[in-house]
Amino acid sequence: MTDSQLIREIKDGNVQYYEELMRRYERKILSFIFHLLKSARMEAIAEDLCSETFYKAYRSLHSFREVEASFKTWLYTIARNTVLSEMRKNKGISVSLEGNSAMTFTSTEHTPEQTVLRNEKVSMVREAINNLPEKQRSALILREYDQMDYQEIANILGQTVSSVKSLLFRARASVKIQLEPYMEPIFKEYEGMNQR
Repeated sequence: MTDSQLIREIKDGNVQYYEELMRRYERKILSFIFHLLKSARMEAIAEDLCSETFYKAYRSLHSFREVEASFKTWLYTIARNTVLSEMRKNKGISVSLEGNSAMTFTSTEHTPEQTVLRNEKVSMVREAINNLPEKQRSALILREYDQMDYQEIANILGQTVSSVKSLLFRARASVKIQLEPYMEPIFKEYEGMNQR
């Protein structure tokens, strides 16, 4: 069944179908919320906010109109607003991707040195993303992590598609500028190797 069919069934009183909608989106929504909460060291409440998101969506499902947005977009909007509301309650904490733990990549094909360098690069990118303003950060997460198209992101953020493209352009430019001091020595070394 499609999301639309499930929603029609739920609106007709077959509430057991809501479990299927939750199953389809729970991991993605939880991941999105977790990323937004991580640097504030509030990731412990990610599951609670995910549950709250699905509860709010269920309570408002009767007012959901598919002509205005897809269920997925509508659900991400509720998740984002739930996180922002929680962050406002805890003033002084910014939404971010960085946290206590660093995502590590390990592979049997890489030496320990290569693994350490890769993990260090991941950490630097996350730190650069953390420094972005909230809307740029949200747009970048939705585009790069959740692979959403511009229209979906625009609907979630309450922006136009051109505004989303502008947010993403500025976010990527800012991340690039922040990372240039770290990447410059690598580029110089690479150029030196090509001249040999």
